Amino acid sequence: MKQIVIKDLDDLGRAAAEFIRLTAGNRMFAIRGSMGAGKTTFIKSLCSRLGSVDTVTSPTFTIVNEYSSFIGEKIYHFDFYRIEKVEEIYDFGFEEYIESGNWCFMEWPELVEEALPAEVVRVRLSVEDDMSRRVDIYL
Repeated sequence: MKQIVIKDLDDLGRAAAEFIRLTAGNRMFAIRGSMGAGKTTFIKSLCSRLGSVDTVTSPTFTIVNEYSSFIGEKIYHFDFYRIEKVEEIYDFGFEEYIESGNWCFMEWPELVEEALPAEVVRVRLSVEDDMSRRVDIYL
């Protein structure tokens, strides 16, 4: 396990750069954390570091958002919070997204655990007593 501590919002850029460095070679991430732990905020920072030219927003109601980087790479951002049955993810083509080779960041992956590929990197965001965030990366 690798770990990153995010001291505050001003530390997000550094943490995102470190995350990308530590997970080099991987493009699929299942990001867990309680409500308010900072999953979407961290993904926004990751997308920024990857050169996203789009506004990154939570895909809670759309389930997946697609962003483009300045070099034309696609970044997919999933939020499975509203999924009631794992079968729902196949209706919007989940398999094509994860087999694309593009960046995939998934919030609330525990709701679709059985559909996640073995190579997905599992990540947990936790809020510490001092309100910093701890990012645990399971490679």
